[in-house]
Amino acid sequence: MKKIRTRWFDKVDRECPLPEYPRPQLVRENWINLNGTYQYCVTDRTVDYPRSFDGEITVPFSIETELSGVCRPFLPLQRLWYKRSFTLDDSFKNKLCILHFGAVDWKCVVYVNGRLAGRHTGGYMPFSFDITDYIKDGENILVVGVSDPTDMGWQQRGKQRLKPHGFWYTATSGIWQTVWLEPVSDTHITKIRLTPDIDSSKISIITSLSGCTDKAVIKAQISDGENEIFFGEISQNDFVIIPEQKLWSPESPFLYDLVLNVYVDGVLCDTVKSYFGMRKFHIGRDDKGIPRLFLNNEPYFQRGLLDQGYYCEGGLTPPTDEAMIFDIRTMKELGFNMLRKHIKVEPARWYYHCDRLGMLVWQDMISGGAWIGNLRAGVLPTLGIRVSDDNYNAFSRGKSEWRENFKHELFEMLDTLYNAVSIYCWVPFNEGWGQFDAKKIADEVKSFDPGRIVDHASGWYDQGGRDLKSMHKYILPVPKIKPDGRPFVISEFGGYSHVIDGHVFDNEKSFGYRMFKDGGTLTCAYRKLMEKQIIPLIDRYLCAFVYTQVTDVELEVNGILTYDREIMKIDAETIKELNNKMNYSEVKKGE
Repeated sequence: MKKIRTRWFDKVDRECPLPEYPRPQLVRENWINLNGTYQYCVTDRTVDYPRSFDGEITVPFSIETELSGVCRPFLPLQRLWYKRSFTLDDSFKNKLCILHFGAVDWKCVVYVNGRLAGRHTGGYMPFSFDITDYIKDGENILVVGVSDPTDMGWQQRGKQRLKPHGFWYTATSGIWQTVWLEPVSDTHITKIRLTPDIDSSKISIITSLSGCTDKAVIKAQISDGENEIFFGEISQNDFVIIPEQKLWSPESPFLYDLVLNVYVDGVLCDTVKSYFGMRKFHIGRDDKGIPRLFLNNEPYFQRGLLDQGYYCEGGLTPPTDEAMIFDIRTMKELGFNMLRKHIKVEPARWYYHCDRLGMLVWQDMISGGAWIGNLRAGVLPTLGIRVSDDNYNAFSRGKSEWRENFKHELFEMLDTLYNAVSIYCWVPFNEGWGQFDAKKIADEVKSFDPGRIVDHASGWYDQGGRDLKSMHKYILPVPKIKPDGRPFVISEFGGYSHVIDGHVFDNEKSFGYRMFKDGGTLTCAYRKLMEKQIIPLIDRYLCAFVYTQVTDVELEVNGILTYDREIMKIDAETIKELNNKMNYSEVKKGE
């Protein structure tokens, strides 16, 4: 079958794909992008260092993808090796050299000029190594080795499968986000933590430093567009009052610019640029006493979509920055105001685009462990049978180190994405897959980040935890519920499907929850679903919905857009019309 591609396939610069600065909330002027052509080879997993290389691969696209230039499976007993040279420019003179990886799936080892520079385990989080002691004048050699058991292991891997089928997708192994170098002074900022408080009109700024921290002086500059609204010295744990604050929302995604300068003995050591938004997320009750999701102290109905974040030619990696923007902007133009990022962590620039374009995000944690089986995954939830999640073996979390690893990576994700203005809700567990101690973990998440909502067990196996009563419902109608004091959300539903020849991954194996023969019948069914099952619930108790989904993904054909993003399968004007009806004020007008 002919491969399908997005319109951005031919726009990828193979010499330096994804050239944009990869970390928008901690930006430095000088850096070197190491994306592009590497040598590669695949060896047995026991090989500690390769003797030779077989061909070329384009980073940061995984070996399984077309954009990598390789497009071959990678197996659990193999090791994937990368090699490239680099030369530092004058900006690195008398500076530390930091090597950054956006994400590498799963376990990697890094050598610089033949010396071990570091190791890392985990497939979705950024990490870095100080390689100052390993570099030399002139040409330097970077070698990276990666192993990945995919679904033969217990690790967090999301929907990746060695043998994809249904809603399980092709594996993504190796380097799949930007690799880059950055020069920093001995004393430099390693992290900032930004927390808005609109009730007090202030932004909390916590600055983490490395180096000579006792002598460091931090000066902050905050701008409201072209106007400077604050300039002055701040401590490492401080706050700044924002006069006449402008609130962030999907309708008005206003962002403030922040610049931090670090001085030691009067000498400028570091400058970073960032941004923040003034907004508030919480749960309250409306004028009828119904528990609601609030934005900026007002009830706010969230019209969302499930967003898997896969691309036909790039897998987990978007082909270009423009491709990420297209998905977000197109869904916003249709009238949606929320995306549920489903069992994937995106490159940092994706969240930046949600921040600046105005799109709320519900962020899933990556699932792991073995599949819990069709009985627990399908039959028991359909029958409404509640199962306690402290039976670790039943949920494939039998070993304590597996559970501790999940928690470590969960809180690593929370910390990494903490400053994203648009993230409204954390979702630690989805449909029971790898679930354990969900109520307790939700409390720990809330303690770490009190300013966001937590959906402790999306869809199934509700343990009565914070903050939501969260239901998934495909095929069968949405049932009446008994309010229990928590806001009610339908966190997955719909999945209406349609195959369009020439725009699908595989005609014969396409999967969907409910198939329709053409766009007209699909659109009519979508209208009926929204008007009969969703809109009547909004004024009664429904606070948010997540329709499945933004695009088709491989064999799964239930997207509003085809996998190549070329065709909108549901009539756009119908979607806009229905979304315009779905907020609290419009529902009340129609009563």
